[in-house]
Amino acid sequence: MATPDQKSPNVLLQNLCCRILGRSEADVAQQFQFAVRVIGSNFAPTVERDEFLVAEKIKKELIRQRREADAALFSELHRKLHSQGVLKNKWSILYLLLNLSEDPRKQANKVSSYASLFAQALPRDAHSTPYYYARPQTLPLNYQDRSTQAVPSLGSLGSSGISSISAGTVGGPGPGPQPLLPGQSHQGPAVGDCLRPQLGSRLAWTLTATQPSQTPGPKGIPGAVSRNTTRSRRDGDSSGTMEITEAALVRDILYVFQGIDGKNIKMSSTDNCYRVEGKANLNKSLRDTAVRLAELGWLHNKIRKYTDQRSMDRSFGLVGQSFCAALHQELKEYYRLLSVLHSQLQLEDDQGVNLGLESSLTLRRLLVWTYDPKIRLKTLAALVDHCQGRKGGELASAVHAYTKTGDPYMRSLVQHILSLVSHPVLSFLYRWIYDGELEDTYHEFFVASDPAVKTDRLWHDKYTLRKSMIPSFMTMDQSRKVLLIGKSINFLHQVCHDQTPTTKMIAVTKSAESPQDAADLFTDLENAFQGKIDAAYFETSKYLLDVLNKKYSLLDHMQAMRRYLLLGQGDFIRHLMDLLKPELVRPATTLYQHNLTGILETAVRATNAQFDSPEILRRLDVRLLEVSPGDTGWDVFSLDYHVDGPIATVFTRECMSHYLRVFNFLWRAKRMEYILTDIRKGHMCNAKLLRGMPEFSGVLHQCHILASEMVHFIHQMQYYITFEVLECSWDELWNRVQQAQDLDHIIAAHEAFLDTITSRCLLDSDSRVLLNQLRAVFDQIIELQNTQDAIYRAALEELQRRLQFEEKKQQREAEGQWGVTAAEEEEENRRVQEFQESIPKMCSQLRILTHFYQGIVQQFLVLLTTSSDESLRFLSFRLDFNEHYKAREPRLRVSLGSRGRRPSHT
Repeated sequence: MATPDQKSPNVLLQNLCCRILGRSEADVAQQFQFAVRVIGSNFAPTVERDEFLVAEKIKKELIRQRREADAALFSELHRKLHSQGVLKNKWSILYLLLNLSEDPRKQANKVSSYASLFAQALPRDAHSTPYYYARPQTLPLNYQDRSTQAVPSLGSLGSSGISSISAGTVGGPGPGPQPLLPGQSHQGPAVGDCLRPQLGSRLAWTLTATQPSQTPGPKGIPGAVSRNTTRSRRDGDSSGTMEITEAALVRDILYVFQGIDGKNIKMSSTDNCYRVEGKANLNKSLRDTAVRLAELGWLHNKIRKYTDQRSMDRSFGLVGQSFCAALHQELKEYYRLLSVLHSQLQLEDDQGVNLGLESSLTLRRLLVWTYDPKIRLKTLAALVDHCQGRKGGELASAVHAYTKTGDPYMRSLVQHILSLVSHPVLSFLYRWIYDGELEDTYHEFFVASDPAVKTDRLWHDKYTLRKSMIPSFMTMDQSRKVLLIGKSINFLHQVCHDQTPTTKMIAVTKSAESPQDAADLFTDLENAFQGKIDAAYFETSKYLLDVLNKKYSLLDHMQAMRRYLLLGQGDFIRHLMDLLKPELVRPATTLYQHNLTGILETAVRATNAQFDSPEILRRLDVRLLEVSPGDTGWDVFSLDYHVDGPIATVFTRECMSHYLRVFNFLWRAKRMEYILTDIRKGHMCNAKLLRGMPEFSGVLHQCHILASEMVHFIHQMQYYITFEVLECSWDELWNRVQQAQDLDHIIAAHEAFLDTITSRCLLDSDSRVLLNQLRAVFDQIIELQNTQDAIYRAALEELQRRLQFEEKKQQREAEGQWGVTAAEEEEENRRVQEFQESIPKMCSQLRILTHFYQGIVQQFLVLLTTSSDESLRFLSFRLDFNEHYKAREPRLRVSLGSRGRRPSHT
């Protein structure tokens, strides 16, 4: 069993040196003394004491050497070591292993002494600071992990890093160590293979590389350097410049923290950063540390410049001023830290505390104290850069973008700033959704108002969304609902003249009266915030729709449009045509609107339309379109429906123009049906009268065939328009109106209904060719009516003359005279001969009319078969169900399935 002396650190260290060098205790005395000096020193590496970070560096080095198996083995061993708790300073062991694993040949030209060798073995990260998240006020001003026993001769050297410490020793001057030979090398196993031999080879190379050329110092410490050399460098160099002390740098740094230039650290206008003056005699360690600390001053200046410029700018708005106030609040906390540091420095000056004592304020301690404020200032500076040129909701979106980070410390800071910045936005929002008031002087809110818009266009044009000002923590659906809530309140007050207080429409909940309320709201955006908006939206929209339906009869007016302007009231439309026929056959210039209005009122009183509401009948009127040369009353007559007040929001001028176009089309198609009905009546009546003229039967047969073709065409078109277009579209509209949650849904459904019937009735720009062909068919029907009337008129006149001749003949025979003379009989025969000779002309005229009609219908069918609308393609099938036109037109000899098939791209 080992004795206590054998377990002492000195004995263990001496045994380690003997084991590494493979020599006796007497031979390793010099190296043992040097090891004792190094271990007993107060040198501390300026690196992060992060065990996980060092372990990750070791694994990355193994992976870089393509030793993945060793990296996995190391990870498993480190996990077991961390779970057992045998070692207290695991970070120190891992850090030593990491540095000993480095190839010594890479640093042979850089090592000039034992001190510099160990300084390189403990590198200082110049671009990072200790990873502490504690507040500066909770950190002490001394280090608990440093040794409290300082070497007297080294007490004045400070604690700013090993690279700033002289290579002098206690024993006075002596020959310096020889530099390491570049050609020397030492091969050793890698970390993953065997850590212990590698550690030994590293230390052995360190201790033996300079042994042959060294002379022991006064106390046996190798490589001792004279203190006089160090003193001469401190007292002054050849040019007479004095070396700057760390205490002077600390004082300068505290001024730089406030954006004030110090004696030796000043702002460089060219580089836009703080720099230590080049003529200052300062070692690299202190210079780098001072530059790192001076970054806080640069960040402070950047933030302060932004706040000073924007605080005086009134056009920056309330959101911008809130952002500046949040920055001022953070700077106030920063100034509080600076006051603590100034107090500590003043206390040291009053008590005469030296820099080397543990309670003194050093650059290293400033790094620890300012680490947390530096993170905050960096975050604020990044926000300032990102928010340049932004205001209102766009500024709130820029701040909200920085909350999407995995760093909880940064996220809490930005969320605090966001609660202050978004408070004006939420105030605008709650004022808008609960009172309908918009007080946005600097155009910061995402709802914009145009005061030039009149009341009749309030819903459509007065209020709009500024998409650039919508905060990113709000969705587009939420923004649309917010717009609709305030718009509904203003619509009720200004258009519907409903002065019901909003408290009776909406259950007003607590609003964001303070930034803390806004912060609480942001913690539950998906529930609390969404719930407030949804509740206000549903209650306001429901109240508005109830007012429109009950007080202003919106749905009744919509049904009236269907019955009168879309010809849904069949008995009324038929009776109106019967009454208007004598008037509308006259030239359009001879019509008077008051006469037509009287006929309209007569038709209303004689049909079921009389049972409609007086409010609806009062709005029904007659309208005469613009007259063109040659127009008849049929071409310019139209029904009109007057809309005003709140219902004009749904039935806008654009919508009424659509209704007018559809009515004219439907009225013209209804007139064709009316004309063909009269033609069929003429056939039935005249067929019996003209039985005594057998030579006229061929003409009657041709008229009947052509009229039958036209009746079939018009009936199919009427079926398509009435059922497939109007009824289906109306049913869809009515279902959507019943399910509408707000007025916008009703307006959108109504506009979609009008667009559908406009396009499917061939009234849109894409169907212009089809509409022209259909109008040509209608013209042929009117031409048939005129031709048939002329033929029947000639035939009836001939029949009347023949009857008169026979009656005169019988009357003379009854009087005992000759019934007819030779001259009268010859004249009668000549007249009959002339009529019989005119019959072929009539037949020819009908054949020409039939040819033109069938050609137009065939062209119309070809256009239908190539239409992209499936219902139009099926209409072509019904119009030519017996393939009558297909036999005459080769382009129609394609199956219905291939007509609508898209061409393949091969």
